[in-house]
Amino acid sequence: MDPSPPGAATPLRADAARNHRRIVEAAAEAFESDGPDVPLEEIARRAGLGVATLYRRFRTREALVRAVVEELFAAEVEPTADVDTGDPWADLVGALSRALDVIAGRTVILKLARDSAAYDVDTVHRYGRALGRLLDRARDAGVVRPELTVRDLSAVLIMAITIARHGDPGGADRRRYLGLLTDGLRPAPEPLPPAGPESS
Repeated sequence: MDPSPPGAATPLRADAARNHRRIVEAAAEAFESDGPDVPLEEIARRAGLGVATLYRRFRTREALVRAVVEELFAAEVEPTADVDTGDPWADLVGALSRALDVIAGRTVILKLARDSAAYDVDTVHRYGRALGRLLDRARDAGVVRPELTVRDLSAVLIMAITIARHGDPGGADRRRYLGLLTDGLRPAPEPLPPAGPESS
């Protein structure tokens, strides 16, 4: 089994791979609990490693944030779209709901990623392709608007997480508003207005 972490260019030795994962996991927890400015020394302490080891693996905070985001997408977001129960509508809505739950629990990390442009294009595209497969199946089954795109699904996720109030640990608001939004994905007599150009 390849011990390389997601996004690694070359395989790491087993001990280096373990240290990488410990640092990334500790960073993810520290960012969410202590905020985006948590010192790297605190992340190293949580990982049970010396700060010198952290700096050998990640020379900048941005590099560490990128690794955390890659791991988040690979381990938590991408699997939400890996489903095929034979019910294309339930699969699509279920995937959006699970992704929304992940995003709601990782708001600090995702804000850090946006602020530091730490999103890896390949990582985001992999998730987009997975959503696209669910959308294609739903479109072929006639249970969604034929003009829908993956960009529309991304907008649904963003709107749902934006309008859900904070302090909703059970996710009742998220499920309510996602239900309202996903109803708009169903076939309708009139097509949606055309979308504007995507930003580069």
